[in-house]
Amino acid sequence: MSLDDLTQIDSTRIFVNGAWVRPAGGGTLPVTDPSDGLVIGQLGRGTPADVDAAIAAARDALAGEWGRLTATARGRILMRMSAEVLTRAEDLAMIETRDVGKPLNQSRIDSAALARYLEFYAGAADKLHGTTIPYQDGFTVYTLREPHGVCGIIIPWNYPMQILGRAVGAALAAGNTVVLKPAEDASLSALVFADIAAKAGLPAGVLNVVTGLGAEVGAALAGHAGIHHLSFTGSVATGTRIQEAAARNVVPVTLELGGKSPHLVFDDVDLDMAVPVLVATCLQNAGQTCSAASRVLVQRGVYDEVRRRMAGIYQGLVAGPAVGSHDLGPVVSARQCQLVQDFIDLGKRELTLAAEGRLHPHAASGGHFVRPTLFAEVAPDHPLAQQEIFGPVQVLIPFDDEAHALAIANGTDYGLVAGIWTRDGARQLRLARKLDCGQVFVNNYGAGGGVELPFGGVGRSGHGREKGFEALNGFTRIKTVTIHHG
Repeated sequence: MSLDDLTQIDSTRIFVNGAWVRPAGGGTLPVTDPSDGLVIGQLGRGTPADVDAAIAAARDALAGEWGRLTATARGRILMRMSAEVLTRAEDLAMIETRDVGKPLNQSRIDSAALARYLEFYAGAADKLHGTTIPYQDGFTVYTLREPHGVCGIIIPWNYPMQILGRAVGAALAAGNTVVLKPAEDASLSALVFADIAAKAGLPAGVLNVVTGLGAEVGAALAGHAGIHHLSFTGSVATGTRIQEAAARNVVPVTLELGGKSPHLVFDDVDLDMAVPVLVATCLQNAGQTCSAASRVLVQRGVYDEVRRRMAGIYQGLVAGPAVGSHDLGPVVSARQCQLVQDFIDLGKRELTLAAEGRLHPHAASGGHFVRPTLFAEVAPDHPLAQQEIFGPVQVLIPFDDEAHALAIANGTDYGLVAGIWTRDGARQLRLARKLDCGQVFVNNYGAGGGVELPFGGVGRSGHGREKGFEALNGFTRIKTVTIHHG
C-alpha cells in the first residue's frame, strides 16, 4: 500500500476552516523515510498568510457553533474522534513509522494512546467547573472556568500522535479552538488527524492544521496577536524564542522542553526488576524522548553488577528498519543522526565505553541509524551527563550515599522526570520531595505512558502541565463573579 493510500489525503494541502487548501505560496517540502533516506512524498509549505487564515477561521468558529456547544456535546465529538482513530489505528501506525522512523510496534502504541487521550478528555469535558467561595455576609461568590479562545499548538517530531492527542484533546475539551503546527519532519499523522476530526463531526474552523517550516509557520503562529494561548513541546532554544514572541502579545505559554532525567539506583534495589527498565526508558524511540532516563546513578555497592547486566542487554540490541520492529529504529533525520554521533564520538575519546549494540544487516546505508551506546564511570559534570543528546546514549554515574545521589540528580539545568529504585520507604518519600523535577517514579518509570498523570518540568524543562485533568486547567482561565444581594 502506498503512502497516499494510507493517508487518504493530499499531503501538499493544509487544513483550514474545514477544507483542504493549497498553501498561499504554493510551495512544498520533501517527506523522507528515516529508514533509508528516500523521499516518499511532499508536504505543503505553509506561510504566514496561511496562519492568518487559520486564526481567522478559529476565531469565527469560537464565535459560532462551537462556542455555543455544551461541554457534553464537545465530549461526544471527542469520543467519536477517538472511535475513528481506533478504526484507522493500523494505518496511522504505518504512517508514523514511515514518516519518523519509529518501529511499528511502538507506532501502534502511539496510535492507541492518541485514541485514549481523546477518550479521556471526552469524558472530562463536562467535569471541568469552577467553585464557590465563602465570603462576606450578603455576597455570593463563584468562579467560572472559561476557554482561553484560539490556541496555537506546536508539536515536535518524536511523538507526534501522542503529543497531538494530549494537547489538542485537552484544548478542545476545554472549549478552545486550535491552530496546529506539526513539525516539518513529522506532519503526516497530524494531517490524517484533521481528516478524522472532520469525519467525526468537528465543526469547521475548530481545528486547523498548517504544515511548514518552524522559522516561517511556527514563528508566525507564536508571534500572532490573534492567539490567546500557546502550547509548545520541543527544544529549549526554540521554546525560548516562542516564549519571547508570545510575550510581546502578553500571551500565556505552556512549555514542555528538554530533560536529562536520572535513575537513582540504591544498594537495596531489586535488580531483576530494575535493570530492564533502566535500559528501556532511555532507548525507547531511539532515545528521542524528552523524559528519557539517560543518566543512571548507581550506588557503589551494586555499581559493578548493574554495569555488567546493562552491558549485556546493550550488546544484544539491534537497530534496524522501522517496519521490522527491531529494538530501535533510525533517528528522525540525517542532522539528528550526526548530532548524536558527535556525542558518541566525544564519549569514545574521553569516557569508558561499557557496551554498544549493532546495526541490522538490512539497515540501509542511507538510513539514519545509530548504535545504542552505554558509557561507564562518567563524571557528573561531563557534557554527556549534562546535555540532552536525544539519541540512544546512556551514562552510568557512581554515587556514595543518598545526599551524593541527590546532588548529582539535581545537578543539571533540567528537571523533568526522575526514577528512584530502593526498598526503603522512608528514603522513597524523602527523595520524592527533594528531587527538582515534575514527575517522580518509585520502583518504576513512566507508568505505561500515564495519560492521566500530569506531566511537565521545572528549570529548563519548561513550565505548565500537560496530560491528566491538570492540562484542562492550563487550557482555561478563571473568571470570578461576585454578587451582592444584601
